[in-house]
Amino acid sequence: MDLTKVAPFLVEPRYVGKVWGYDDLRPWYDHIAGSEPIGEVWLTGDDCLVANGPHAGKKLSALFSEASVALLGSHSPSNESPLLIKTIFAREKLSVQVHPDDRMAQKYGDPRGKTECWYVLSAQPDAKLALGLKPGVTIDQVRTGMKDGSLENSLNVLSVDAGDMVFVDAGTVHAIWPGSILLETQQNCDLTYRMFDYGRARPLHIEKSLEATRLKTRAGKVPPQPLDDRTVLLDVEYFCVERIPIAVHRAAVTLPGKGEPVPGLSYLFAVNGSAKISGPGFDAFELPTRGIAAIPATAGDFIVENLGDLDMLRISPRWPVAAA
Repeated sequence: MDLTKVAPFLVEPRYVGKVWGYDDLRPWYDHIAGSEPIGEVWLTGDDCLVANGPHAGKKLSALFSEASVALLGSHSPSNESPLLIKTIFAREKLSVQVHPDDRMAQKYGDPRGKTECWYVLSAQPDAKLALGLKPGVTIDQVRTGMKDGSLENSLNVLSVDAGDMVFVDAGTVHAIWPGSILLETQQNCDLTYRMFDYGRARPLHIEKSLEATRLKTRAGKVPPQPLDDRTVLLDVEYFCVERIPIAVHRAAVTLPGKGEPVPGLSYLFAVNGSAKISGPGFDAFELPTRGIAAIPATAGDFIVENLGDLDMLRISPRWPVAAA
């Protein structure tokens, strides 16, 4: 099989159990939980499977290992899948937590840290997230709050609405609360240090979380940047998230370029509606609502056809300067 060129393909979602999740994800996904509630739907995890085409049934981790240049482009500093994209369904409050940056993660033997962002897919009128520490809070106060259960009082509370983009850089103390459904884009790392867990019988990571915590970070809502052919929702050192308009019903429209000197991997996510993806050399396939398609660096020309009410995001990895 030729691995020097890979055509666009769908990725099968992977349903991940969480104590704070839901038993029934309908109508968002046609999935009912088994023995454990579902809190996350992984869309690009290493164990997610290719859904169609010549690589159908293969894990993403295996495909990236075998065809990294075809997927990522020759400029990639790694042959690993760079992004973990998932939807978050929080029926209860998640733990108060923090993620390490690359330097700290590597200090303890992990390949990378975790900077992430949240795109708000849906939000109830009073939806809120806990993001960062209030001004003036000290590390000693954080330590005390973890011990006596008052840590939440030190958190900055952020109201969110559907369509908001929230940046969460490594070192930001945060907690996802009920009331919203989020599309999370992050470095391909699920490393989390729990600081407070609302009485759940799960381990906490006191010392590492204190080491990872930054009293001030860049976290917060990010205003959209409209361009002529797309809207940039966030463009930072690890990923870029854009809204791509395919406005005309059942019209074939080629996607605008990313404006990069060297093409690379991107993912297309259907927030609403559905699309047909077609092009020379591969069988056309449908991108369903809240499904994701991988567009490899070597995909060549392809067409996205709006099958009705399509609201589509394009998510692309970025390479931090230090890793280049």
